[in-house]
Amino acid sequence: MRRWSLKSRMLISTGIVLLVFLLVTATALDRAYYKSAHIALEERLLSQLYLLLAAADVDADGKLTMPARLLETRFSLPSSGLYAHVTNQEGKVIWKSLSTLSVRVPKPLSLPPGEQRFHEVTLHTDHFYVLSYGIQWSLADKSVPLTFNIALDLNSFNQQINSYRTTLWGWLGGMSILLLISLLLTLRWGLRPLQRVSNELHKIDQGLSNKIAGHYPQEIQQLTSNLNGLLEHQQQQQNRYRHALADLAHSLKTPLAVMRGNLAAYKSPHENAEQIDRMDKIVAYQLQRASTAGPAMAQQYIAIRPLVEKITHALGKVYRDKQLNFELHINADTTLRMDEGDFMECMGNLLDNAGKWCRQHIRVSSRMEPDDIIISIEDDGQGIPAEVRQAILQRGQRADSKIPGQGIGLAVVVDIVGAYRGNLSVGESSLGGACFTIELPRKS
Repeated sequence: MRRWSLKSRMLISTGIVLLVFLLVTATALDRAYYKSAHIALEERLLSQLYLLLAAADVDADGKLTMPARLLETRFSLPSSGLYAHVTNQEGKVIWKSLSTLSVRVPKPLSLPPGEQRFHEVTLHTDHFYVLSYGIQWSLADKSVPLTFNIALDLNSFNQQINSYRTTLWGWLGGMSILLLISLLLTLRWGLRPLQRVSNELHKIDQGLSNKIAGHYPQEIQQLTSNLNGLLEHQQQQQNRYRHALADLAHSLKTPLAVMRGNLAAYKSPHENAEQIDRMDKIVAYQLQRASTAGPAMAQQYIAIRPLVEKITHALGKVYRDKQLNFELHINADTTLRMDEGDFMECMGNLLDNAGKWCRQHIRVSSRMEPDDIIISIEDDGQGIPAEVRQAILQRGQRADSKIPGQGIGLAVVVDIVGAYRGNLSVGESSLGGACFTIELPRKS
């Protein structure tokens, strides 16, 4: 299921509301304008009708006469769009305006006196709006029923409506764009504190910071304060845990050393010393296992080449008699998101193991994969048989008891690498000896 951001949710919801509002507003304005224009059209036709009535004259014989030039000049212009007819009681046209020449217009009506009718008529593709009005023209001895018909071509009226609609939608569209831009800027300004919190959390996740910095509005100040308190509490708890483990190690190792010295004078000193050594190994292993930091939210990236160089420099002094040759293939900009102490413990154990078993040459290399970083430690020793490669990764197991050691170093490495969701494997080296490979995710 797709997860929408707050900005996207607000923009989409507000955009939908704005669209509905614009549609409703445009429809209401269009209907109001059309109705207003329609009423104005009827009033204009009535005005034209009254002008015709004022210009008309009926003689004693009941014959209608109209002046050659009317006040409304469009009645005298052919195809002007405004047309007039006068019919008698039988529906016969007794007068028509000059504008009707060579133009097909709606058939005029004959209405009873006093009746008025507005109606639309369509002839093929032409639309007309017609006003018919029946009158009773009174003479001295008789009355003459007449019907005045005025037809207006609606092309100009429809063009007016279409022009208004184009203008209306243009302005509303422009206003909607301006409103959306204003809304986007407002949302950007309003959500900026949340974006800052997100950026700070990303820095913490990348190990570039250890707390959320800056001041925030009171609505989210409590959130940032609680998060900072949680991060600080985690760091303090980890520090207290490590200090407690260090105190425990110091407290246990001292009595064990005293016991080892005192038991040398008793019976079976070798067996007693062996049991004390076993206790010492167990304490060291459990302390190391418990003190593994593992991935943490505020963990920073470390450059691994300087740390490897530090370890190899120390091992060169320890195994001075072998005159070890270290070959490093690690880029200076290679980084890993891991606790420095955990990394030193892993590489220290693996390089110390290589120093014990190699003849002289040790190679350390790294390569970056899309999601992982792979570190290899190779030596030119005798190698490790395939049948014991898995066994030596277990606590207390050693490939050869002739080589001094506690037998827990590789197990410690397995535990630390496992805590970072990585993997430790054993294979053959191109140098002729063993190859230990660590695979760790680039982002824990």
